[in-house]
Amino acid sequence: MTAPDPQHPDPDLERLVAERTAALTELVTHLMNCWDEERRLLARQLHDSLGSSMTALTMHLGLLSKGLTDAKSLDRAGQMKTLLNGIIETNRQVQLTLWNDKLEFLGVKAALSELVAEFGQEHGIAAHVSLPDDDDAYARGQGVALLRCAEEGLQNALQHARASRVDVILDDDGEQLMLTVRDDGVGLARPGQPEPLRSHGVRLLRERARALGGSVSLAPIESGGTALTMVLPRHPAM
Repeated sequence: MTAPDPQHPDPDLERLVAERTAALTELVTHLMNCWDEERRLLARQLHDSLGSSMTALTMHLGLLSKGLTDAKSLDRAGQMKTLLNGIIETNRQVQLTLWNDKLEFLGVKAALSELVAEFGQEHGIAAHVSLPDDDDAYARGQGVALLRCAEEGLQNALQHARASRVDVILDDDGEQLMLTVRDDGVGLARPGQPEPLRSHGVRLLRERARALGGSVSLAPIESGGTALTMVLPRHPAM
């Protein structure tokens, strides 16, 4: 059997590899779209069913509490109200993790603002967001990809970089959208540590960006820290 010549690659093999790569990219894109839609529908069901039921129970409990007079019953009613409020908040957090409603109804800028603000409050990290002044609408696929990039960058800053400050910056020059998540953490992996670009989170981001004609990069910052950047064409090819 003749060994392949690296100087003269087999055109049939190259064609086969290209076709296989295109098929895999299409499959991954389809799976991610299905995953996003399932998460959106599940979050909507939690909001419409469980969320509304918990809110109604809280209102009924409030009405019942008005007829109570003894201290023991009032204390028990107060405990039940606290428990219900906790369930409502947990449900809200689960919904937000699955799908940010602001992305669908108010756009990616509102979703990014909420995401960054809640991240900073929850983890005690200085988190800031910078957004374009123009209130342009983006396609859902673009919004989902940008939001997932922000989520991945924030989690990396929290779990791996040990950062004290994170900046999420969205730029729109009319031709391209560029989202950068910049932290002041320990930087990229040192020798012997896992390569960040091989993580599943970053791989999925790359596939999302590739499906929209864009790219994802992870690079060190001269002053220290890391920048995760997603670049998408402003008007993706149909």
